[in-house]
Amino acid sequence: MNRRAVGGALRQRAPASILAGAAIWLGAGVVHAEVIDLQWQDGNRFERSLTVAPGKFAEICGSLDAGQTVNWAFEADRAVNFNVHYHVDKEVRYPAKKDQVKQLTGDLSVDAKQDYCWMWVNKTTSTAKLSVTLMRK
Repeated sequence: MNRRAVGGALRQRAPASILAGAAIWLGAGVVHAEVIDLQWQDGNRFERSLTVAPGKFAEICGSLDAGQTVNWAFEADRAVNFNVHYHVDKEVRYPAKKDQVKQLTGDLSVDAKQDYCWMWVNKTTSTAKLSVTLMRK
């Protein structure tokens, strides 16, 4: 194959590679999260109803101080994957984690000032509706 033929073949492929790259880039943006800032109501309570689309996730995140305890509970109309997590550098730590659960309660005891997140992942093909209550002690 001569240079002109190779150059022509590359030019013909360039638009396809650009389209493929754009599709990958746009596809990465399809998975998004609903991130909710933890705003305590009446000082020590947080309640919220959430709707999580199929294949998506939602999380409630906020800063907690050492020595605090948060009692948490949720109830969903379908099984979801749930966790409470925080980050230390690049590592993610999970004080609570349970897959395929419709309701759960627990207590989070805070050892160090951190941003903590309560997260629900909907791996089903239908929308999940859930209600969440957090109580700070």
